[in-house]
Amino acid sequence: MASHRRPKQPSRTRVTVLTATAAAAVALSAQAGAIAAPKPKIDDVKSKVDKLHHEAEEATEQYNQAEERRGKLQKEISALQDKVARGQGELNDLRDSIGSVASAQYRSGGIDPSLQLFLSSDPDTYLDKASAIDQLSAKQADVLQSIQEKQRILAQQRAEATTKLADLESVRKTLGEKKKSFQGKLSEAQKLLNTLTAAERAKMQADEQRASRAAGDRVDLGNEVPASERGRVALNAAATQQGKPYVSGAEGPNSYDCSGLTQWAYRQAGVSLTRTTYTQQNDGVKIGRSQLKPGDLVFFNSLSHVGLYAGNNTILHAPKPGAVVRYESMDYMGTFQFGVRI
Repeated sequence: MASHRRPKQPSRTRVTVLTATAAAAVALSAQAGAIAAPKPKIDDVKSKVDKLHHEAEEATEQYNQAEERRGKLQKEISALQDKVARGQGELNDLRDSIGSVASAQYRSGGIDPSLQLFLSSDPDTYLDKASAIDQLSAKQADVLQSIQEKQRILAQQRAEATTKLADLESVRKTLGEKKKSFQGKLSEAQKLLNTLTAAERAKMQADEQRASRAAGDRVDLGNEVPASERGRVALNAAATQQGKPYVSGAEGPNSYDCSGLTQWAYRQAGVSLTRTTYTQQNDGVKIGRSQLKPGDLVFFNSLSHVGLYAGNNTILHAPKPGAVVRYESMDYMGTFQFGVRI
């Protein structure tokens, strides 16, 4: 017969040892995790933050482009609505005139012409009336034709306005998406910066300021001939904005994004540039790097960034969030696309 002994319970000592061993294993695992994820180095953080800022700037320029399209659409819709309102008024006047013509025709004797001639005691008077009726009938036909044409035009204008209103709604949706995109990138970049100590962040900022001063010194040593008088004025105007902060979507005069600065600077020279990097590339003649002269626009990173060439391989620009308008060597700007001479 099988034995049914009760299982032996582990001793209190053994439970304590097992518990201690498990706790030690957890501690070692946590320690290993800490070792596997060391504190990021300042250069790595800077590189990742710069990348996020470039992505945010690209989204900002796309936002600016959508904003420019929104403003244009709103003006076009407003003009169309004014036309429709005026056209409706003209149509109402034409309809009123039809009533006037009909009344005049009735007063002139709107009965069968042969009967009028039979009843008329004065044939000459009858012929005068008949001529007047013919004129009124011709006028009525002209008015009816005008009404039909006005109705056709109004229908076209209303359809066009409806289409543009749908486009406007689509652009507004794009604006929201792009704004959310660049704000997300900026938030992510800030989180990375927060992993650095205050001293490390200060060092990063000091290094950038030192590099900017060195770039400005190189400009003074260059003494290059400006691309044009307008280019010289624009570059000098931009130089007065040094130290003002980069803000996404800003056009000055208290803050700027990259294309906002170039647009503002050339406005001081009497030149109206378009608003975004994607359109400013078409505001002049494209040139290569070896042809650059002070005052030319310079484009980088798939057209997501623009600045003013200042001479001696240096640009003056609104760089990125958290930075200010400053000089910078082109060697640190990423991929050069081309220059544009205004």
